[in-house]
Amino acid sequence: MPFSPELIVYGMIFIGVFVLVEGVYLTVFGKSISLNSRVNRRLEMLDKGARREEVLEQLRKEMKQHGETRTIPLYSLLADKAQKAAIAFTPKQLMMMMAAVTAFAFVGLSVGTQTGPVTTALISVMMGVGGVYFWVSMKAGKRVAMIEEQLPDAIELMVRSLRVGHPFSSAIQIVSKEIDDPLATEFGVIADESAYGRDLGEALKDMAERLDMQDLRFLAVAVAIQQQSGGNLAEILAGLSKVIRARFRLFRRVKAITAEAKWSGKFLSAFPVVALIVINLLDPNYYDEVKPHPWFIPGCIAVGLFLAANLFVMRVLTNIKV
Repeated sequence: MPFSPELIVYGMIFIGVFVLVEGVYLTVFGKSISLNSRVNRRLEMLDKGARREEVLEQLRKEMKQHGETRTIPLYSLLADKAQKAAIAFTPKQLMMMMAAVTAFAFVGLSVGTQTGPVTTALISVMMGVGGVYFWVSMKAGKRVAMIEEQLPDAIELMVRSLRVGHPFSSAIQIVSKEIDDPLATEFGVIADESAYGRDLGEALKDMAERLDMQDLRFLAVAVAIQQQSGGNLAEILAGLSKVIRARFRLFRRVKAITAEAKWSGKFLSAFPVVALIVINLLDPNYYDEVKPHPWFIPGCIAVGLFLAANLFVMRVLTNIKV
């Protein structure tokens, strides 16, 4: 039975795109920038001898550079996620990385397959741009999820600091040293900005908007109200911590309830694609008789659109806001 390795080559090259981008990223910026590392990147930069203002400037640049480039037509699709992920690559470097992995995919497809140059170029662009987009999206989702999980512990640590008599700015500084990354570096930037004269409430609001996190907005509003009207900030933050933990538990419960529907949608959309790949691997000539038919390509496009619509509809039905 004939065997076609081209689909395996496509998959290996797409995986290679992820490995290449991650490898270059860690090589250029060091292992401490990885989300798998618990090293406080800000403190590590300070330990290496960098001045406090230099570290602050570097971290602020990484956190905000992508949000300032939303006007670039193609890059605007990536800017929000790159900002949430705090990707250290500049927008220019990220676009150069897209071009580099596109070229890598083109060479790999040209060597490993017999596809025509036009089709190879189109698939290479899809792999390069799509691969970098999914890599950044994965980084953003993981980083935001880690911050959401760390936030209640950070607020409780601030509450304990306030109750023993520390000012709120010192409580922020303590969080930046005691909590793991990524939240430690975020609060470290706020502590440094406060030391140079920026209002804490404004800095917290800016972080909440940049990360687009509702719990951080609650924290920023609580601090702003306390600054304007007074009150026991420790008690306010203690209540906020309980609310965030309750929302987090409810979110996990909703996620568990909707998991079956989500995976059903993914399975129903992925099964035809997997079946197509298996059929082509076992018998590459299986569709030869129907390929010349004028409705073959439109039919394939229609099936792909229906599968994408299925994923979209299931996502909408199971996307319950907490």
